[in-house]
Amino acid sequence: MKWNLVFLGLLLTFGQLSWGQKGMDFPEYDGKDRVHDLNAKNYKSVMKKYDVMVVYYHEHVGSSKVAQKQFQIEELALELAAQVLEDLDDEDIGIGLLDEKTDKAVAKKLGLVEADSIYIFIEDEVIEYDGELAADTLVEFLYDVIEDPVEIIDNALELKGFQNIEEDIKLVGFFKSQKSEHYHEYEDAAEEFHPHIKFFATFSPKVAKSLDLKLNEVDFYEPFMDEPVVIPGKPYSEKELVEFIEDNDRPTLRKMQPHNMYEIWEDALDGEHIIAFAEEGDPDGFEFLEIVKEVAKDNTDNPNLSIYLCDLQLVPYWEKTFDIDLSSPQIGVVEVDDAESIWFDMDDDDDMPTVDELEDWLEDVLENKIDPDEDDDDDDDDDDDDDDDDDNQHVGDDDDDDDDDDDDDDDDDDDDDDDDDDDDDDDDDDDDDDDDDDDDDDDDDDDDDDDDDDDDDDDDDDDDDDDDD
Repeated sequence: MKWNLVFLGLLLTFGQLSWGQKGMDFPEYDGKDRVHDLNAKNYKSVMKKYDVMVVYYHEHVGSSKVAQKQFQIEELALELAAQVLEDLDDEDIGIGLLDEKTDKAVAKKLGLVEADSIYIFIEDEVIEYDGELAADTLVEFLYDVIEDPVEIIDNALELKGFQNIEEDIKLVGFFKSQKSEHYHEYEDAAEEFHPHIKFFATFSPKVAKSLDLKLNEVDFYEPFMDEPVVIPGKPYSEKELVEFIEDNDRPTLRKMQPHNMYEIWEDALDGEHIIAFAEEGDPDGFEFLEIVKEVAKDNTDNPNLSIYLCDLQLVPYWEKTFDIDLSSPQIGVVEVDDAESIWFDMDDDDDMPTVDELEDWLEDVLENKIDPDEDDDDDDDDDDDDDDDDDNQHVGDDDDDDDDDDDDDDDDDDDDDDDDDDDDDDDDDDDDDDDDDDDDDDDDDDDDDDDDDDDDDDDDDDDDDDDDD
């Protein structure tokens, strides 16, 4: 996972100022160095000290002041995380730095292949962290890492907590007991996806009845979906569960969150994302979000449709990057590599699109009838021509008028082109079609009017000289 993607480069910095302030209450950094500089001589001894080891495998900083400043910010976030983790009673968690240039041999021995990535070593597992490099987000993720891969639901309160989770993929199974071989297969599958996907289980027939679960059955919930998919073929082996999850881990609707934003951003279809902004606490935002959810439910079987809900905590950044107004809901298509975008046109802020209207627009997006790159190219060509702006708004408009625009300085004269083709050949030097009929009779007048012609008529002077001769 690369940290220096074009779009997310600035997002990292802004994230530390916004998401980083949103979660846990963090102390101020006390100035003590806790993050280890790993190298070939010390990495084994350092890693043996901890139950969990976090390694930031970073690119060589070099002499660039910008790179040095960015690395200082990242190192400070790691130091603050290490300070908080020092107080954990159950697990010893260490954090270390590994330089891509000077410590390649160590990285190879540890199996690290991609620089500017964070790897977490726990027991025999290596977990890649795909979230923002902010202290609170990393610490919360590590708390999840050290938890059991399967959470048990024993009572109504825990059941309610499970039901309140709507932004993440989750699975739940009903088994006879923790000694059940079918539960062990389920637990082994959970370890493969921990902590990125949430696994739950119950041994209570009462809880299972509330979830409409049969013995040894597992339900798979997409984010924001009320009804689960029953995984077929119970009882399951670990392999069967893993294969099903891998085939269904690209939800139709999901939320970009601090702990998964890089993973989501890299998971683009044809280099594009469909992104939606809506504030659930706002009436318009709530209404729009319900429409988007309905569209997702109607199209949950479409493997090509995946909509991302973006956190509005970064409103100034989103608005500046995409040149949009987030005081009202928005949905658009964004290019991953350069953040070029095109947005659904909502005529009236008080009138949300219908499910059918939004589905039609999304269908055009998936069929490449709406493309941010094409819209950007049109904008570049149309800086001095207002007429072409209409063409950008309506995909599929006739392109025939484009050739006419290049020959005419005055758009009001377009209708005269077909009637005066012969006159145009004789009067290439005249921009005003109203003078066409007078050219042959009033050559001397042309000399008098040269000073009044438009500045663009550069060729008139040469022709007037010929007339004087």
